[in-house]
Amino acid sequence: MRDATPTTIYLSDYTPFGFLVDSVHLTFDLSEHATRVTSRIAFRPNPQATDKTFFLHGENIKLIHALIDGAPVTPAVKENGLTASVPNAPFIWEAEVEIDPGNNTALEGLYMSNGMYCTQCEAEGFRKITYYPDRPDVMSTFTVRINGDLPVLLSNGNPTAKGDGWAEWTDPWPKPAYLFALVAGELIAHPGQFTTRSGRDVELNLWVRPGDEGKCAFGMEALKRSIKWDEDVYGREYDLDVFNIVAVDDFNMGAMENKGLNIFNSSAVLASPETSTDANFERIEAIIAHEYFHNWTGNRITCRDWFQLCLKEGLTVFRDAQFTSDMRSAPVKRIHDVIDLRARQFPEDNGPLSHPVRPESFQEINNFYTATVYEKGAEVIGMLKTLVGDEAYSKALDLYFERHDGQACTIENWLKVFEDTTGRDLTQFKRWYSQSGTPRVTVEDDWADGIYTLTLSQSTPPTPGQTDKQPQVIPVAVGLLGPNGDEVRGTEVLELTGERQRFSFEDLAAKPVPSILRGFSAPVILEHNRSNTERAFLLAHDTDPFNRWEAGRALAQNTLLRMITQDEAPDAQYLDGLLAVLRDADLDPAYRALMLGLPTQSELAAALHEQGETPDPMAIWRAVETLRQATAQHMQDLLPRLQSEALVDGPYSPDAEQAGKRALGSAALALTTRLDGGAMAAEVYAKADNMTLQLSALSCLLRAGKGQAELAAFYDQWHHDRLVLDKWFGLQASLAAPDDAPRIARALTEHPDFNWKNPNRFRALLGGLAMNHAGFHHASGQSYALLADWLIRLDPVNPQTTARMCTAFQIWKRYDADRQDLIRAQLTRVAETPNLSRDTTEMVSRILGT
Repeated sequence: MRDATPTTIYLSDYTPFGFLVDSVHLTFDLSEHATRVTSRIAFRPNPQATDKTFFLHGENIKLIHALIDGAPVTPAVKENGLTASVPNAPFIWEAEVEIDPGNNTALEGLYMSNGMYCTQCEAEGFRKITYYPDRPDVMSTFTVRINGDLPVLLSNGNPTAKGDGWAEWTDPWPKPAYLFALVAGELIAHPGQFTTRSGRDVELNLWVRPGDEGKCAFGMEALKRSIKWDEDVYGREYDLDVFNIVAVDDFNMGAMENKGLNIFNSSAVLASPETSTDANFERIEAIIAHEYFHNWTGNRITCRDWFQLCLKEGLTVFRDAQFTSDMRSAPVKRIHDVIDLRARQFPEDNGPLSHPVRPESFQEINNFYTATVYEKGAEVIGMLKTLVGDEAYSKALDLYFERHDGQACTIENWLKVFEDTTGRDLTQFKRWYSQSGTPRVTVEDDWADGIYTLTLSQSTPPTPGQTDKQPQVIPVAVGLLGPNGDEVRGTEVLELTGERQRFSFEDLAAKPVPSILRGFSAPVILEHNRSNTERAFLLAHDTDPFNRWEAGRALAQNTLLRMITQDEAPDAQYLDGLLAVLRDADLDPAYRALMLGLPTQSELAAALHEQGETPDPMAIWRAVETLRQATAQHMQDLLPRLQSEALVDGPYSPDAEQAGKRALGSAALALTTRLDGGAMAAEVYAKADNMTLQLSALSCLLRAGKGQAELAAFYDQWHHDRLVLDKWFGLQASLAAPDDAPRIARALTEHPDFNWKNPNRFRALLGGLAMNHAGFHHASGQSYALLADWLIRLDPVNPQTTARMCTAFQIWKRYDADRQDLIRAQLTRVAETPNLSRDTTEMVSRILGT
């Protein structure tokens, strides 16, 4: 266990390590509880460093012996590393250590997962393997020998030698230790091959446990598509002879981009029509692309320090979003990304866990793998591309790869290539990396003498540690529609740089209806006092797919808020407008399915809080249920046609066309269930030949308070499949009626299949409960207590997963005093737990504001 005493690390304190590393040779003698790691590392003084202290990180490892240039030494060993006196000249450091993978439940460093050895070294896991300068700016080539009696022995780079019970790997590309990987176990390869544009043949392998061979084909094809896309769009070619992916059951993250040996959470790579939904397939495709794209944006060019995490993650998330947009529907992908941003990042940006895209300080880096770094970081890249244009963006990226290949870089390096390419001064734009919080953009308009004027104002509320916010560069994409719905001005990007600016459009025949923030051109909250009539007009006529969806979403939110606060009936304008859109068979089925979605209950709580109201989770739940019922009744004549349009001819395929039809069919089925009591859903469940339809029908039945027979049958059918069983746990916790949710979740924690030490299973159940807004915020506080119980239990086993699950409490101050008292009591109980990890200590302290 790490020392839980908080130590704050600051970006401003960065200094380069005192030594360069020319080569690393590692030998692993594998043993479940006594693995020996022998290191031979060539160091030399770093002429750019002023501090020549020789300090090597190390945690939870036993030093057997150490040598410098072949002579034994006795270093000063501390809890977090060691120091030694070294020559002021090149030298060879050698050390032998012992580690215990079998008892490494934190899943950092080298650990065991169902008899398989595997590693997770990002961010600071390598220090649990051997003594080393475990920081991203220390880069070196690695040669690794693995000795063990398992049939498959893998590491980074290319295989260079092997024999009975051993294998050797060499990675010719310098990398930091966080990209090191090792896997050893009983594995089966699903092979593939790719020929690069220069004609090199690359061997591809997806390694899985016996029994999972039938779930590899989609992942392999997704990998090939990713490699080709990166060549075609970014000009980046793969640079090794082999690319390996390994599926691991026990993994804290989705996947890890280790050079040439990507390690994946099984849920992020294994797929089959029988066990995976369309959403699973799309997620797998995106994650495989993301980790592959890291080969250049993360591996070949890495981060100087962990404060620059958004340099690799924000850019790579943006790239994988581009990839998915090209593989599937760009408007649907954009809408999904914004839904996710608002659900995860906006609450983070406007609560106690708020931090800039590039933080100025941290206590535990694992706690900064956040939606702000990833998703908002990607939005910043998107804004930059919007501002400079596609061609300039492409030239800047080419310069970035040329100038910084093989380097550990900073945000300043990244922005400089854009300044050098375009001649733009990006000093003000850089505030997106240093200022936390979500900017508010307020809209006023004026019409006179054929001139339409938009006045845009920006402000960002105070956030923890930041009260005085400066204006940022905000690209606002705007189009104008005429009274008949025709577009009278195409999309134009307005650059809002001051606190208040006016933009005029001349020579217009009539007052237009503005379509503002098209494509969600900036991650801001738009404050525009529109009438429902104007929103309905945009829903019917806007040529921008995102803003057309946004108009429907705003109408839905507006009617729900009035239902909650004024006890009004559902708005007929919203229902009529939605019906008109759903009737348009020329629209993408996936897009129409999204139109049927409502704001999340958490979003509604945030909107009420913004209005100065205290959100009542039960009142929100009742309003949502009422509106869904009204929607079903309003559309009852159309629903059979939608079901007919959703029918798929031919065998199952996870492609965008079929997936879109099934999404529309599932949305229509959910409404139909409210009218027929679940008769059609039960029929769909009985006939379903793929997981998408089966899970959709089961969800409809559970929401209707039925489906217990189907739920039991689902378990009987799939209890042997660990990933499908995660769905079974998550579905019950997330869809339970509010009054039943605490009881159902607690009962499921006592189920013999609740393997709480597995991160996927823990997140499925407890994360599912946290997603059940009214159930989690049940007035009794039972759900709060249940989650706190399990956080306390999990923390000594897996601090990283524990800390991330604490975010369920981050928006606690928006609720009533009774709920605040209940949450505060549980957070305090967690905080006062003896020997609480550093990870969880930091998160709970920030959430409590202590």
